[in-house]
Amino acid sequence: MIRDDIKAATITAMKAKDKERTATLRQISAKIKDSDIEQRTNSKEIPDDQLVTAVLQKMAKQRRESITMYVEGDRQELAEQERAELAVIEEFLPRMMSEEETKAAIENVKASIGADSVKDMGRIMAELKARHGAEMDMSRASALVKNSF
Repeated sequence: MIRDDIKAATITAMKAKDKERTATLRQISAKIKDSDIEQRTNSKEIPDDQLVTAVLQKMAKQRRESITMYVEGDRQELAEQERAELAVIEEFLPRMMSEEETKAAIENVKASIGADSVKDMGRIMAELKARHGAEMDMSRASALVKNSF
């Protein structure tokens, strides 16, 4: 389980006195605990690895957006800090699909649900998320779906 890997990595980073890595791993653990608390009120049960992956993907997306803003604002030191955090987060994410694999998955979904226009985009995205949510960048997939029509 990813959660156990994160705990083990936190202990290792603490023993190595790697303050930046420890801080990032603690942030990850805190976000996962927040998500666990949120899940208690939700009636739908989500598998643990799927929940942790969703949290990590959200954190990675936030870091990428921050990096872009910091670079545009000429704040290189903050961008570097975000890049370091992003590298730690990405260690625990499953391998993301390449652009070619994503395009193939989109065409497969389009064929299976009979999608033939942009009007079907919502159904396509829902099916892609159900089938490949953990290993597909949904924002990139959305642009590829639009371009495929």
